Amino acid sequence: MILPIHRLVRARMTETVARLYDIPAADPALADIPVELAPNRTMGDFAVPLAFTLARRLRKAPRAIAQEIVAALGSVEGFSRIEATPNGYVNFFVDRATLATRWLRDERDIAAAGSGKAIVEHTAINPNKAAHIGHLRNAALGDALGRLLRFLGRDVEIQNYIDDTGVQVADVAVGFREIERKTLAEVREIAATARFDYYCWDLYAQVTEWYAGDKDRLKIRSTALHDIEHGGNDTAELAHFIADHIVRCHVQTMARMNIGYDLLTWEGDILRLQFWAHAFEYLKKTGSVYLQPEGKLKGCWVMKIEDDPTGEASPDAAAADADKADANTDDKKEDEQKEKVIVRSDGTVTYVGKDMAYQLWKFGLLGKDFHYRLFEDGHPPLWSTTSLVDAASPNPPFFGRASWVCNVIDTRQSYLQKLLKQALAALGYHEQAASSIHYSYEMVALSHQTARELGYDTSEVSDRPFVEVSGRKGLGVKADDLLDRLRDKAAVEVAKRNAELPEADARQIAEAIATAAVRYFMVKFSRGKIIIFDIDEALSFEGESGPYLQYAAVRANNIFHKLKDRHGIDEAGVIAAVGGAPSTVLDASDEEANDLWNLMLESARLDDVVDQSVRTLELSVLAKYAFSLAQTFNGFYHKYSILNEEREDARLWRAAAVAYYRRQLTRALELMGCSVPAKM
Repeated sequence: MILPIHRLVRARMTETVARLYDIPAADPALADIPVELAPNRTMGDFAVPLAFTLARRLRKAPRAIAQEIVAALGSVEGFSRIEATPNGYVNFFVDRATLATRWLRDERDIAAAGSGKAIVEHTAINPNKAAHIGHLRNAALGDALGRLLRFLGRDVEIQNYIDDTGVQVADVAVGFREIERKTLAEVREIAATARFDYYCWDLYAQVTEWYAGDKDRLKIRSTALHDIEHGGNDTAELAHFIADHIVRCHVQTMARMNIGYDLLTWEGDILRLQFWAHAFEYLKKTGSVYLQPEGKLKGCWVMKIEDDPTGEASPDAAAADADKADANTDDKKEDEQKEKVIVRSDGTVTYVGKDMAYQLWKFGLLGKDFHYRLFEDGHPPLWSTTSLVDAASPNPPFFGRASWVCNVIDTRQSYLQKLLKQALAALGYHEQAASSIHYSYEMVALSHQTARELGYDTSEVSDRPFVEVSGRKGLGVKADDLLDRLRDKAAVEVAKRNAELPEADARQIAEAIATAAVRYFMVKFSRGKIIIFDIDEALSFEGESGPYLQYAAVRANNIFHKLKDRHGIDEAGVIAAVGGAPSTVLDASDEEANDLWNLMLESARLDDVVDQSVRTLELSVLAKYAFSLAQTFNGFYHKYSILNEEREDARLWRAAAVAYYRRQLTRALELMGCSVPAKM
């Protein structure tokens, strides 16, 4: 792939310029020399605009500098020639046959994206009801980011934070106890005989209405929260069962999306193991938190809020996140007081404090650790934290102690994430603060057509371009319902195109199509953009969609099936044969050779695109690249025959280019959590 080529070009350019102009290799001008893709293959493969950077410094025209650099460079291994363009670029033409053969052998040389372990925390669904469509965006982004980091050689740990002591779980426990009058035994029976996450979805909406009917009932919530946090009582036992069972439902739902985790981290364990108490002592010693002796926050331990030069997310806006709702109002409207409550006047810890302790643990800075138990014995196994020594499994993997931590949380939590960085810096951990990343993203809404298809009345919001949903009000779109709907619609199309296909096979293919439809839709937009999800757009076999990319890969697969039947050669045979075949069809300067090489070069850009996606934390870059690559292949497919090509060398090189394209597109799809079905 092309990152090693970029490194070679930069190294040779740096060495040449340093020698030619007596500029130190460590000079900022040579720190990260841009290596661009040339606009078309007739102009070369890679273009370096370094002469423009040096023009003012050297008091020369870029064209003259480019010519001097080219003359001093001499030959570079792997390149057929190097030219200075009239406008000042240095263009590199690669040795096509040599590089193509290397790519076909899949000789990968990818530098790790940083060093040390990277932790990516994502999903973090409150364990009180079924996962909804918004959670799918979080999980799709987080899972894809983890895949990209691993592709670049990084050691990655995927975590899912479970808020089992929060207000949402308390509300469902209150619903079972106060509204339905159910005992724990009866709740267990419901979980064994009904879809428990769906049942709790409806119950949670009922509890919200029940509170609205009498504000005094919120005192029952506060009592339940207190009981859950302290443990050792019936409410805590009920809440534990609810959370554990719902999490198992969530894990199954995410498995349908090809999403898994290395570790489930439970908030209850953070409390029981007194992580916060340990972190609190650190913060008090450094003066990062202090006791407020007067005013509305009297008796609270608070952290001074630093001015935010970006103007992003006021404290009040961050606190408005419904999934982090707080039963106590002591820490509301802190934007008026420039202080953030960490410990309330009654001694209870806000979620900010718990998250600070968790963030310190992720970096290995807390001085304490969890015990670990096997949650599910899968491939790979799923582990969970525990606070009980007796429940711990022997010889667990090594968790935590990362050098880079990325929390995938929506934009409403921006302020909280800034506070986590501030706390790390206040404790003197400036490197960890800089490596504490908030991967933010915007909400998911529905198109009017999709909302109606899913059974919602859109007449009251007809003046808006999208339909906003609310799980709290019971108006959300359950993730499994959405996936089922997409699968069923895809199955109809698959059966129409493949009448001979057994129903079970068609259903399996449809499931893969549904997954790709959702996952590609969730990453193809910039993360700062509100998504308006539309079922038909996501499922389309044409246009910018997951199924379109799958179909482009299946089409390439079909070429090799027919190539085997007609010419008796498979992909391995093609790759072996091109090594001894004339490379004229690839090396020529005509349109056919340039189109053939362009398909291979575009396919080779995957590692560069992945690197760019990680550096910018913008996964839409990968999605756009995959779509463009599929379009490039489809244009080549319609323009040049492979099966009917009479010239053997041309047939072999065209097939080799398709083989490499297929491999790279399949990898790109896998990085987005999508598979390639046998048929479409």
